[in-house]
Amino acid sequence: MTDPVQRDSIAPLSTSRRRALTGLAATAATAAAGLGLPAFAQNRAVRIGTTFDNSSVEKANGQGLFQGSSAFFAALNKAGGINGTKVELVMADDTFKPDVAKANALAFEKDSAVLALLHPLGTRQTAEVMDAVPGMAVVGPITGTIALRKKASPNTFWVRANYDQEVDKLVSTAAVLGQSRIGLVHSEDPLGQSVLAAFKNALAKAKLEPAVIATTPNTTSMEVGPAAAAIAKAKPQVVVVGLAGTAPVFLKALRAAGNSSSAYGLSITASALSAMGDLAKGLGFVIVVPSPYSTKFEIVRRYQADMVASGVKDFSLTSLEGYLNAAVLAEGMRRAGGSLTRASVMSGLASIENFDLGGVKINYGRTNREGGQFVDVAVIGSRGQMLS
Repeated sequence: MTDPVQRDSIAPLSTSRRRALTGLAATAATAAAGLGLPAFAQNRAVRIGTTFDNSSVEKANGQGLFQGSSAFFAALNKAGGINGTKVELVMADDTFKPDVAKANALAFEKDSAVLALLHPLGTRQTAEVMDAVPGMAVVGPITGTIALRKKASPNTFWVRANYDQEVDKLVSTAAVLGQSRIGLVHSEDPLGQSVLAAFKNALAKAKLEPAVIATTPNTTSMEVGPAAAAIAKAKPQVVVVGLAGTAPVFLKALRAAGNSSSAYGLSITASALSAMGDLAKGLGFVIVVPSPYSTKFEIVRRYQADMVASGVKDFSLTSLEGYLNAAVLAEGMRRAGGSLTRASVMSGLASIENFDLGGVKINYGRTNREGGQFVDVAVIGSRGQMLS
């Protein structure tokens, strides 16, 4: 994976002038002009802030997201931006630490040119960011935690499905395949508690009991041995892996313990596929965006073209999610009305109802903030290819 250009925290990243924008972004720019959107700041760029892990355990996730959103905005700018206003994507590394993510968000808030924040990464990180900047839109947080979505946070616009939907999909898939003895490994933290609650609810719907539940200390802990041993001893038919960056270490320990149970991962597990090597073969996992290799979705075709134009030929679920998040934010900016302000961008986002991004629908509205419902299951084939 090609690393995005890195600057010191809160230093803007210049957007290169790349290929002419196709699809959604072109439509957005044209429609903006047609609607008479303002000439606000046409002589200077507006900024979008993003805080994510660019140097720690979730680095692969963070960089993938940034590659996708960077490719989208580069293409948007090539097409003229939002009614002539260029958009700069500004990156800050939070090293996957919630307090740093909060500090980054507050620093962005002090910059009047920053209109919104894009795809914060992590459950605790998102919790800090969305509370820190109530006057700014936070679009596409990378977490499916239900508790955060139940908070009264009108500034936060979710694009991905939640963990309840993900785990429901995995359990129902297992049931269809005749797998009734289902286990879970999760981290002992807010992320893990959300996954655990979703797991119990999904099993209850299917009238099943958990075969085994094992935990790791936290999201970043490599102390996975006890959890692997507990799963191996119970011998479930399938284990749901509710881990992200530590999933490869867990699966290695599980196989070393002699366990051959099928493994199903959440969407957050997919980011670690490249680190799993042969361990990934046969792994089933949830995807909350279409396959990045599919050509049947218009939004994926745009993503592929814009990624290649930006110099990145390796497609991934994570970068496609970053691209989708950027597209949703751009649509909110297009709908902002008479001026591009933080408040008008939030209003623009809230006006998105049954909007088709090119095969993926987003539906907010005056009170709803869970815009995306896309959930599917993919499997890594014997040659390492993703099958969906």
